[in-house]
Amino acid sequence: MEEKSAFETFELELTEDIKGLLKETTSWSYFLSILGFIGIGLMVIFGIFFGAIMSTRALGDVNPYAGLGFSMGYFGLIYVVLALVYFFPVYYLFNFSRKMKTALSNTNKDDFKLAFTNLKSHYKYIGIFTITIISIYILIFIIGIFASISSF
Repeated sequence: MEEKSAFETFELELTEDIKGLLKETTSWSYFLSILGFIGIGLMVIFGIFFGAIMSTRALGDVNPYAGLGFSMGYFGLIYVVLALVYFFPVYYLFNFSRKMKTALSNTNKDDFKLAFTNLKSHYKYIGIFTITIISIYILIFIIGIFASISSF
């Protein structure tokens, strides 16, 4: 019979110190997720009001993009789309804090696993988002270089 290595038989033991640290992490992640939801709500409200105000002629003709056929009201839509993009990592963080709190209070392995699944999803989303934004910046930089070279 084969002997299993120490890594294959390893079981994680949660000491009271680790539980205390996880509980504190849960409190901070809950706080940050609530602030995130408030920020997302403000972005949606601002986007709706900005879009409604700028799409009317109440402020006069202040649209510098009118020649391109682009209404200033679309900027409000951009805020709503950005709020939707920010919703998912905040939601994952909120779920992590909620599931971890119940896992620690009830010693529930399923909630413990779900908590870390949500934390993984949170960081995966943030990582992909960061890579996307950096790629867009690099693309804009390259386009800017070619635009400046072609203008000579």
